[in-house]
Amino acid sequence: MKALVVVDYQNDFVNGSLGFEGAELLEPIIVGKIEEYRKKGGRIIFTFDTHGEDYLETAEGRKLPVKHCIDGTEGHDLYGKVAECLWEDDIVITKGTFGSLELANLLKNMKFEEVELCGLVTDICVVSNAVIAKAALPESRIVVDSKACASFDRSAHEAALKVLKSVQVDVI
Repeated sequence: MKALVVVDYQNDFVNGSLGFEGAELLEPIIVGKIEEYRKKGGRIIFTFDTHGEDYLETAEGRKLPVKHCIDGTEGHDLYGKVAECLWEDDIVITKGTFGSLELANLLKNMKFEEVELCGLVTDICVVSNAVIAKAALPESRIVVDSKACASFDRSAHEAALKVLKSVQVDVI
């Protein structure tokens, strides 16, 4: 079985407090991927970067002092038409940090033969979760589509893709 992991495609990363030009362009690409996986019987997994009102007092908040993805706010919600693609039987993982051990355990237990990741931000949460997926499923194909993820820093995006290739994640 195959899975598509939509990483943190939330309002705050597209047009909110940490949004950046170009993030909105991923919307039709991600929607298309979700539709394709559904047609072929794949599982859809959404991760949500999730913080509380105390975010600025956390380790991450001290290094990135911009409140974002606060649980219960509009910024925490999925962006645009991707929000309409969330179905009741999809898997939703809320995570308080870049990578998700819950995702790793889920992938390991479900034994997917292929996992594709897309979303935001390439050099932070996408790379973190792709490496975690590879660790959880070392014999499975892990894929990141370079056109289905982005970063506010183009050179960091490219560097993350290079790192992913070096740890045997297929970058397409």
